[in-house]
Amino acid sequence: MADADSVTDMHDKTEKLRMVLPGDLIGISEEYTAGEWAFDENGNIYSTVVGTVVENQKKRVIGVKPLGNTPPVVKKGDVVYGMVSGIRSSVVLLDLAFIKGHEDREIAGDIQAAIHVSNVKKSYVSELKHEFGYNDIVKGRIIDPVTLRVDTSDPKHGVIKAFCSRCKIAMRRKNKVLECPNCERSETRKISTEYGMGLV
Repeated sequence: MADADSVTDMHDKTEKLRMVLPGDLIGISEEYTAGEWAFDENGNIYSTVVGTVVENQKKRVIGVKPLGNTPPVVKKGDVVYGMVSGIRSSVVLLDLAFIKGHEDREIAGDIQAAIHVSNVKKSYVSELKHEFGYNDIVKGRIIDPVTLRVDTSDPKHGVIKAFCSRCKIAMRRKNKVLECPNCERSETRKISTEYGMGLV
């Protein structure tokens, strides 16, 4: 039978708050699944923010409660908005601006994401330069928060504001293409069904 001192020690251990920093190991996937403000990489679960560890023993979930007004950190499934900063043969680089629902707060950490050619749309993509243009504003969903991979295959996702590659001014949607109101140049994009709805 446990004596009074050992019972007190056990109580202290359960009550003590465990402070962690971004990147700190908080658990392993053999015991838990990653909860809020945490991510799983190669079987290890890490914190994404400064805060205290939160465990749900019943559901076997471990996460972190942020300390103070922490900037939002992208999680799998988050809808994000960003600007195209690079176009390669198989990937588009996106400078993330904000997460849907957190429009008034900058994203924490590395903010450059990538859209792989396989995640652009459900149909075949021959060249990425026909789907995106430099400085286009894009809406997409995070499919991998560790490597910051974004998917735009949903009809609502894709380019929501595009700029003429010649005049650099905002283009209008005209059926399935975009047209420059200045030079009347037509360009193709992976156009969102929400194109030009005024979010940006």
